[in-house]
Order: sequence, then C-alpha cells, then structure tokens
Amino acid sequence: MVDWHLIKEMKPPTNQEEWEAEFKKYQQFPEFKILNHGMTLAEFKFIWYMEYSHRMWGRLVGLAYILPAAYFWRKGWLSRGLKGRVLALCGLVCFQGLLGWYMVKSGLEEKPNSYDIPRVSQYRLAAHLGSALVLYCASLWTSLSLLLPQHKLPETRQLLWLRRFAHGTAGLVFLTALSGAFVAGLDAGLVYNSFPKMGESWIPGDLFTFSPILRNVFENPTMVQFDHRILGISSVTAITVLYFLLRRIPLPRRTKMAAATLLALAYTQVGLGISTLLMYVPTPLAATHQSGSLALLSVALWLMSELRRVPK
Repeated sequence: MVDWHLIKEMKPPTNQEEWEAEFKKYQQFPEFKILNHGMTLAEFKFIWYMEYSHRMWGRLVGLAYILPAAYFWRKGWLSRGLKGRVLALCGLVCFQGLLGWYMVKSGLEEKPNSYDIPRVSQYRLAAHLGSALVLYCASLWTSLSLLLPQHKLPETRQLLWLRRFAHGTAGLVFLTALSGAFVAGLDAGLVYNSFPKMGESWIPGDLFTFSPILRNVFENPTMVQFDHRILGISSVTAITVLYFLLRRIPLPRRTKMAAATLLALAYTQVGLGISTLLMYVPTPLAATHQSGSLALLSVALWLMSELRRVPK
C-alpha cells in the first residue's frame, strides 16, 4: 500500500482492474524496481494484505480506545485523574497511526545516492515501535493500578532501593526491546550469526566503520547487533540479581510469583534470541522473539506494580 487514507483505504480492491491499478502504483517505487521487480500480481496481493491487515488492526485498536473512553466519560465514570490518562492514551493512539504512515513513507522515497536495498528508515521504525511500547506500557500500568489491590509493604530503606532497582530493570528491558527495531531495520541479525563470539572475535573489528563515530550506534549493523547483545545480557543479569535480592525479604505470594515469572521469561527470551541469530533469523522465530520482549516488559511492569508505594 503506497498511499494513506483514513476512510477510503478501508475498502480493498474488489476486481482484477482495481488490483492491476494498485499494482501499477507499487511498480513506480524503488522497492519494486530494485528488490521485487520479478513480483507477480499474486505475490503483490500477499504483501498488500499484510499491510492492509496491520492498518485495519490499528484502526480497530483506535476504536477500542476512543469509543469506550467517550462512553465512560459521558456516563461520569472517570475520575479527574483518570480523565487525564484517558486523554493521553487516546492522543497516543492517534499519534501512533500518523507515525506509522510517516515510517512507511520513508521506504517509498527515492534515494539516488544510496546503494542499499529499499527499506524504511530504522529511525522511524524505532520511533513507531517506541510509541507503540509507550502506549502499551501506559495502558497496562493504568490497568494494573485499577485492577490489582496494592500491598501494604513496610517502607524500609531496603525496599526503597529494590523498588528503584526494579524500575531501572524495567527501563533496561524497554531499551533492549527498542534496540530491536534498529536490528530489524538494518537486518543486523544477519551480519554475525554466531554466539557468544561475533565471528572469531569477542569485539569485532568493524564496530566503528562510519564517521562520525556516533553514526555507528544507529546505522552500522555490526554495532547495532553488538549493542543489542550487550543490552540483552545486561537485562537478564539485572533481572537475575533483582530476583535473588527480592528472595531475601518477606514479600506477598503474588509479588514472588511476578519475580519468578520475570526470571523465567528473561532466560526464555535469551534462548529465543540466540536461536534466532544462529538460525539466520527465520521469520516465525524472529516474531516469537519480538513477542517475547513484549511479554518480558509486561511482567517487569507487573513486578513494578507489585512493589509500588501505597498512597497515604
């Protein structure tokens, strides 16, 4: 899909003539000319419906936020504080849709000075994913705050420190998930398909190929994969340390369950990541690894919710 209309594009092509017209529009762009010039109409329909399904799902998510919010607001069921959250969430949903098209548009632009294959900008991809993660985290945190009764934990110095450590760990998991957008956007999972070393070295020699040096962090596939590895190892290390520290203090059963689930998911996610790398990034396994990052982030937020301070 090479254009964007809020309402018009909801109706897919219905006959051969409309499909051929849609295919001709796609043939004008670099992705077809350079990458998919041998594509048939049947193959085009497959990728078209993939994008169409994503966009329709996005609209459904938007309605799932906005319609209930309007109804609850009208009924007077929202507190003053909750109204602010609801407005922010609905605004994020709309922003996410606009950001999605901004990302797709970057993959349709002509780049005469580039020798790379046509792809969406990794910066815009990361922004789109980051926005989605912020929306999801804000929604989940609001739900946990409303649905789970808070524990009255003793406000000791040790608990205060562990609460901050849990917040930092969740932030690290978020950053690791976000770095995955750069891995996907640059196909960085295909540059070194070995573990624990990258090729024959622990630190590859082409980490700083680009100039200025900062460009390597976001544009050099080797550096991007290296960073994702370091972030992933740091995340699982932090989660392991947090788990054993939490075992040293008396906690409610539900909190212990959240900590144990986080630990189990962390090591599962590491296993998925390594398997994805060693098997040269098969799509089903890569998608499972991406889903695992969301599950891990969800449980990290659950644990944060379990440890949160009870308001006076």
